[in-house]
Amino acid sequence: MKKFLGFDFSNLKGDILGGITAGIVALPLALAFGLQSGMGAAAGLYGAIFISFFAALFGGTNTQISGPTAPMTAVSMVIIAGIVAANEGDLEKALPAILMVFLLSGLIQIVLGFMGVGKYIRYIPYPVVSGFMTGIGVIILITQVLPMIGYYPKEDTEYVNGFVAQAEEVILERILRDEAAEGIFVLENFEETIKRGKAIPKADIMKEAEALAGANASGVMGTFNVIQRALSRINFTDFILALLTIFIIYGFKRITKAIPSTLVALLLVSIGAYFLIPGYRTIGTIPSGFPVPYLDIFTGFQLSAITPYIFTAISLALLGVIDSLLTSIVADNMTKTKHNPNKELIGQGIGNSIAALFGGIPGAGATIRTVVNIDAGGKTKISGMMAGVLLLFILLLLGPLASQIPAAVLAGILITVGIGVMDYKGLRHVTQLPRSEVVVMFLVLFLTVFVGLVEAVAIGMLLACILFMKKISDVVDHRTVTAPLKDFSREMPWIDEGDIVERMGQEVYIKHLDGPLFFGFASRFQDMIKALPDIKTVIIRMDKVPYVDQSGLYAMEDAILDLQSQGIKVVFTDIHGQPRDMFEEFNLIPGLVEHKYCFKDFKECSAWLEEYIKA
Repeated sequence: MKKFLGFDFSNLKGDILGGITAGIVALPLALAFGLQSGMGAAAGLYGAIFISFFAALFGGTNTQISGPTAPMTAVSMVIIAGIVAANEGDLEKALPAILMVFLLSGLIQIVLGFMGVGKYIRYIPYPVVSGFMTGIGVIILITQVLPMIGYYPKEDTEYVNGFVAQAEEVILERILRDEAAEGIFVLENFEETIKRGKAIPKADIMKEAEALAGANASGVMGTFNVIQRALSRINFTDFILALLTIFIIYGFKRITKAIPSTLVALLLVSIGAYFLIPGYRTIGTIPSGFPVPYLDIFTGFQLSAITPYIFTAISLALLGVIDSLLTSIVADNMTKTKHNPNKELIGQGIGNSIAALFGGIPGAGATIRTVVNIDAGGKTKISGMMAGVLLLFILLLLGPLASQIPAAVLAGILITVGIGVMDYKGLRHVTQLPRSEVVVMFLVLFLTVFVGLVEAVAIGMLLACILFMKKISDVVDHRTVTAPLKDFSREMPWIDEGDIVERMGQEVYIKHLDGPLFFGFASRFQDMIKALPDIKTVIIRMDKVPYVDQSGLYAMEDAILDLQSQGIKVVFTDIHGQPRDMFEEFNLIPGLVEHKYCFKDFKECSAWLEEYIKA
């Protein structure tokens, strides 16, 4: 039986293999992201289990593997740190509010899916995405420096003692607030304040000081605050374990890619540390048994605790939207299928909501895991569900063993994730891109690292839109046509094309581009190219294209490569000005299309075409 209860079992063997392979790749990353978030490795594993299973079950991309990702973890880390700091540094006390924010972000994704927001992902300019992803990579690299060298600020007694006075001040403010709530007038009854202050245990003061010390050393700026102190107190055991992990991850890839190098590094270094290094720092206890719902998310809920984070929850939801749908596009390109973006958002929202109920961190579609799934044979949603089931079995059977993984190993894994998540394609071309796009890219990068993720995307989008509007107004000033790309069809021939379509229409397709090829039309252009009928030659008329941006350039590059892979000849006519400069700067001409196939006008092209078709 190939189909049963809505599931396609025609590729069951490939889906099981793809899901198992993707689950194995996801394991070390889930643990690492959980530890990085501040909620512990178990939270990363819980997130990977539930998001992978339910996002696949209800989502709109058959081969998508979901779970905690670098961008989502970076935002989650900021949310967690902020709420913990507002709760006296107590994670347990802050957990209901943290998970409620995560649940809210999942529900927002479901609403966005029903609203049909998924189709608008194509309008995010490439420089904004590029700067954001590179910024996320930089954040991961910087924030993993301290765990990599084995420095934990809360355990540095001398450093913590420097916050004792500030801790006493915080505790006194708390006492005064409590007295005010009870109707006690402090100036009239100061003895009560003194009495309550003296009753505070020394351990509580030190706990508050530790929380303040941790907050001061968290994030990018926090790392800079303590880096000099940390470097003078390197734990060489942790440092060597992290370096060894990084070396194995990159080195094993040179031997074979059949086995995930991240998993190999995790196993080898962990086993070596377990038997050879007594007293090394572990990732902490991972609870055994099936995860149970965290009902305190409702019983301990206070609206005032999450009100300051409403916009952050929205930004987390939107980031998950972008992260997931970009991965869906990658999956489409690999499988030659078409995902349902709105259904995908609903699936991601359901997965994140359920993960929050069980104490997991949020996630999104994971590009690397999705690619691994497809390469291993996964074709249907069963593969994503299988990845979640595998991780659940690992939790149930190997939880105590996973608890013995060295923390430094996960720091080493995250270092490689930070390096890998950066957009090297965009960075490599900064000297060739228009200055305005480079400015947007680096501004978003800077804001992502040093200001905030929400601010980075918002300001980047705003600046990109302003610059785009200026470019369009410049085009209008020069009386150049700015009509959007026409919907795909057998287009009406232009006057100078004569009867060539009637005579050669079965073998030649003429694509008329009427207006700038920019980020808003890049995805549509690729869709039109993929929908071309079975022909031998495509003539792309650039007569009325005044401008090509980075997204349009990459879309054209992908379209040419796709056509040429099918044995279709691609030629240009009347490519001039900025588009020609860009194509030559990025070596589309003559790298993909030789100069001799870039004709001055259609008359010259038609003369060549007559001879080419005859030959």
